[in-house]
Amino acid sequence: MKDLWRAVAHFARLSWHVDRRRLTTGLGLLLLGCLATPALAVALKHLAEALLDDRGPAAVGCALVAALFLVAELMLGHFAHLHYFELGELEEVELQNRLLAASGGPDTLERVGTPEFADALHLVREEVVRTRSALEAALQLVAIGVQTVVTMVLLALVEPVLALLPLLAVPPVLMGNRAQDLVERAKKRSAEDSRRTRDLLRLATAPGPAGEIRLAGAGPELGRRQAESWRAASTVLNRAQWSAAALRAAGQALFAAAYGAALLITVGTALAGRIGLGDVILVITLMVQISTQMTTFLGLFGTLQGAGRTLRRLAELDTAAPAPAEAADPAAPDGATPARLAHGIRFEHVSFRYPGAARPVLEDIDLEIPAGTTLALIGENGAGKSTLVKLLCGLYRPTSGRILVDGTDLADLDAAAWRSRVAALLQDFARYELPLRQTVGLGDLRPGTEPGTDDAALADALARADAAAVAAALPQGPDQLLGKGYGDGAELSGGQWQKLGLARTLLRPAPLLLVLDEPASALDAEAEHTLFDGYGATARTRALAHGSVTVLVTHRFSTVRRAERILVLADGRVREWGTHEDLMAARGLYAELYTLQAGAYV
Repeated sequence: MKDLWRAVAHFARLSWHVDRRRLTTGLGLLLLGCLATPALAVALKHLAEALLDDRGPAAVGCALVAALFLVAELMLGHFAHLHYFELGELEEVELQNRLLAASGGPDTLERVGTPEFADALHLVREEVVRTRSALEAALQLVAIGVQTVVTMVLLALVEPVLALLPLLAVPPVLMGNRAQDLVERAKKRSAEDSRRTRDLLRLATAPGPAGEIRLAGAGPELGRRQAESWRAASTVLNRAQWSAAALRAAGQALFAAAYGAALLITVGTALAGRIGLGDVILVITLMVQISTQMTTFLGLFGTLQGAGRTLRRLAELDTAAPAPAEAADPAAPDGATPARLAHGIRFEHVSFRYPGAARPVLEDIDLEIPAGTTLALIGENGAGKSTLVKLLCGLYRPTSGRILVDGTDLADLDAAAWRSRVAALLQDFARYELPLRQTVGLGDLRPGTEPGTDDAALADALARADAAAVAAALPQGPDQLLGKGYGDGAELSGGQWQKLGLARTLLRPAPLLLVLDEPASALDAEAEHTLFDGYGATARTRALAHGSVTVLVTHRFSTVRRAERILVLADGRVREWGTHEDLMAARGLYAELYTLQAGAYV
């Protein structure tokens, strides 16, 4: 019941805020339409009595009144719909915006990466499109409640015990609530299989991996796994649906028995001469209406409960996603975040363990990165390089220890202000299917400005990322739509997407931290050399102007040796640390890996 009242309160509050005139007009029309239903029963009673008494003019008048009430019953709901339909759409948009904020995640990613968060997100994403009808359900619930009270009064005037009939609809409602709880628990249990079903279907039908799937002959295997996950989810859901159907049927059978008993009481009262034929017609008409009211009420109850559960799950997701803040202006004061790095960034005995993981990914990392330094991170896959980068960016917080930025704990800095001073191209960079100027322009979002409108800054970032040729080759230049998802856009290669991602990173002004995680993985050797020549100049300029620290994660030692400091990670710990010359002289892991890779080119 809490979910139902949560939904009613939410949609009433939001509708009142958005457009109270439409809300009150729509509700008023619904109430008039619902009151026309018992009024129709009263008109039919008087019509029957006029016919029995052979009062022709009175019968005609009653018939006209009954027809008027019937038209009102049928039409007023449609006119009400015209007033509140747009409100329902606006409320759905509001919930979708909340879902976007929640899926964007909090300042840190620990909770976002958990299966529990993914399951809740999947359920809300599936259900939010169904909330558009929740406002209509809430208004109709109010109108039917008023209608039921009027019906009870009319029945009590004929035979007091009949007024209890609407109350006998309560057990079916409660049993329907119990049935819906069974279904919701089943949805939660099957969420993982449902997500896997959808993901496998998307993978098997997406154009990107189509070539690899066909070459590997993996289509049938993906289909088998998708069908297996679908069967697992369906088995849980079907079992719950059958149990829920049995509960609902039992509740409706109870009401049917009460309905039959009320008919017997009415017939007995009429045979005893205490009521006339008009009263019998009134009672039977009202009883039919009560049956319809109960069926409608159960449907509305389920709709509002579903909307309430969606709101509850969304509220749980909201706890992991604070209200979005405006993008910080790097030129403005930003609290504890320094305008320029004077000393650098220090790791003090930093360890990090992912939620639910058996062992830490990083353990007791203790090092200092001086301001203006270019740092290269190397290590085998799984050594913790990308995790260390995300700690630096503030996307994760250390499980123990702390990261100091010019002596201030990174956890104490304003998250939005720090992110506005970080320019990062991560390994899993986004491919925004937007016009090119917006795809790159998202790297510098400022309040009151449209991304990518500064042509000079855009051209400079493209040039420094060796991506000017990508824009020049497009038919519409920077205004060309990219990708085929939303129109006839240009298809780009992996290397071209990566160059645009790098341009997006380089567009951000005044960064204190520049991060490139495998920045040249999709580039050929010549393009990589050109890119790092340009990027090296950018890093030096930023280091002089802002004391910026540059962090490179790469497996290519031709890039690594350009860095001023090299950090070698192994099993989540610092294995080696120093300059290229120092590490080569130490003849440790770095020297071994460097020699091994260099030998491959001899």
